[in-house]
Amino acid sequence: MAQSPWSVAVVGPGGVGGLVGAVLTRAGHPVVFVARPDTAAGLTAGGLAVTSVQYGDFHVPATAVPRLASPVDVCVVAAKATALDAALDRVPAEALGAGLVLPLLNGVDHMAALRARFPAAQVLAGAIRVESTRVATGSIAHTSPFCAIDIAGDATPRVRLETLAAQLSAAGLDTSVRDREAALLWDKLAFLAPLALLTTAYRATAGEVRERRRPDLEAVAGEVVAVARAAGATVDGDAVVGLFDRVPAGMRSSMQRDVEAGRPAEVDAIGGAVLRAAARHGLDVPVTRELVERLRARGA
Repeated sequence: MAQSPWSVAVVGPGGVGGLVGAVLTRAGHPVVFVARPDTAAGLTAGGLAVTSVQYGDFHVPATAVPRLASPVDVCVVAAKATALDAALDRVPAEALGAGLVLPLLNGVDHMAALRARFPAAQVLAGAIRVESTRVATGSIAHTSPFCAIDIAGDATPRVRLETLAAQLSAAGLDTSVRDREAALLWDKLAFLAPLALLTTAYRATAGEVRERRRPDLEAVAGEVVAVARAAGATVDGDAVVGLFDRVPAGMRSSMQRDVEAGRPAEVDAIGGAVLRAAARHGLDVPVTRELVERLRARGA
């Protein structure tokens, strides 16, 4: 039986939020994008154009506002960590109503920030695996042949998680429900942190890192995995390095692209989160710390 459409808000219509919102719009869900006034005006006027190796090329109309004014079934938060506070100011808790909050963000510390604003049972943990970039306002380039989402909610009834996953999957966003938030978030960060820190610090592609900086790759992966396991994940270092070895040689991290473009980078949300968790668990992570300090010294 077909499910009724869900009302959706997407906060941060960039590479991830724009793609997710466009796919949901194409599937018939009423989507409102929440963005800065100039971005909101551009989206409302021109809609969203997506170029995708998975979904094909398509265009959808877009409704965008600078501030959420009415309840939705789910609010997807896809702003960068560096802009999260300003983005969340556009979503008053009273306007959200009883809707779920699904962050598709890097790092782990955003969960506390979200639960400081919204009821804990409405805030899920989420992770997305995708390569997608906003080329310009209203223009999204989705370059990976996949777009997969994992969700978990330690304080959320399982039936709400399963219903959300079914809605997202039916729209074309392959979605799975995980049992524990910490495992979901740290499983992603265990791979993302080495990729982001190494490619950005050394101004290198993934292929160059694994060929020329192999000892650093193995050291950082080992350190981050130790922190992740202490935090509740089950990933191991060999799996992280193995995944790094399988990504395309020319792959560059989003942090690297942000630094090269002079945009604020998520060094604190990714590397800083590892350092803070390592301190909490009494773990030493010298190579990771050196990379984070190097990036901070460069103003990243």
